[in-house]
Amino acid sequence: MVDVDNGLGEFLRARRARLRPEDVGLPAGTTRRRTPGLRREELAALTGIGIDYLNRLEQGRETNPGTGVLDAIARALRFNEEEHAHLYTLARHAAGRSAPARSPDHTLRPGIHLLLHNIRPCPAYVLSRYSDVLAANPEGLALHTGLEKWPPGQRNTVRYLFRDPITHVLFPDRDRLARVTVARVHRLFAEDPAPALRLLIDELHEHSPEFARLWERHEIATRTGDLRQFHHPVAGDFSLGAETLQLGDTGLRMTVYQATPGTPGEQAVLTLARHVAAGEAAATPDSESSAVRTTSGQ
Repeated sequence: MVDVDNGLGEFLRARRARLRPEDVGLPAGTTRRRTPGLRREELAALTGIGIDYLNRLEQGRETNPGTGVLDAIARALRFNEEEHAHLYTLARHAAGRSAPARSPDHTLRPGIHLLLHNIRPCPAYVLSRYSDVLAANPEGLALHTGLEKWPPGQRNTVRYLFRDPITHVLFPDRDRLARVTVARVHRLFAEDPAPALRLLIDELHEHSPEFARLWERHEIATRTGDLRQFHHPVAGDFSLGAETLQLGDTGLRMTVYQATPGTPGEQAVLTLARHVAAGEAAATPDSESSAVRTTSGQ
């Protein structure tokens, strides 16, 4: 199991290890360092916080740092706005002031299913707060080749990225996508450490050394970018714009992929649509094929 009880301490240690003394205006020194990054005493000098207090923070024995302490650490470690906010989220969790984990509601209104159908041939799907694929139009599944082979209850875009080998071919910029995805999960887990998300993270730690390695970096992010690149076995090489629409205050979101007219992406969407139509025409009445596929069994 992933230990979230000392998320604040782990975050501080990871971010301290990424900085060199010269990055923060300190002399590099002449002695060889046993571990990378700033020493705790150097961070103490930069922040005016005692070494013993910093040690207790990183070990999880100090669980209620004040805003002055957090702000001083954020300045010293060169946090950006997102990282600064994440630090406060972890501090609230350490102090036991986090909001209770949310109970996910995966109920989709009929209008959402209709929308998935009406925007065809644009590939689209609906994700839960924890990236479970709740519904998709056929082009949405066809775009993410191999996703349809996962059992409906296991279809999750984070799991797919790290556990399906085909993603190493499908996404030319997969290394960047993997880093940003783990960073986003880190932030989400700090805000909402729900059991379902914890189980997913535990699973990926067990089955994906890449995920475990990236998790230890303690990066955080909220967006993966609006342009997605693909190297698709049916549609070839192309890019599509990805628009994410929040479905009210449910935590659910719909991602729609669009092509700029006149680009290879436009032809790729049409190729995918023809491929899907051919499969639907060949399917028997008893097949799973439908205009919109609900993947959660609901």
